[in-house]
Amino acid sequence: MTEEDPTQTLLRLRSSIDNVDAALIFLLAERFKCTKQVGELKAEFGMPPSDPAREEQQLARLRRLAEDADLDTAFAEKWFNFVVAEVIRHHTEAADGR
Repeated sequence: MTEEDPTQTLLRLRSSIDNVDAALIFLLAERFKCTKQVGELKAEFGMPPSDPAREEQQLARLRRLAEDADLDTAFAEKWFNFVVAEVIRHHTEAADGR
């Protein structure tokens, strides 16, 4: 059995990380395209920018997904709260007509 050179292993792992990072960026962009449409709809019909009940449901769902994925649930919650804060900011701007 031959062992892979540690430098080659590092390069292979970093390449995988780079691919995952690229996928995450494109997925986030797609997510924000959808939330932008939600914000425009809410603004058009005078709905509030934030939906605390929906946010709590999503947070519980993401906690379960994080557990299933063996991802730190506290990290998943921080990520979600960061994203939701940005979405609400966008929705508020849409409501203000910006």
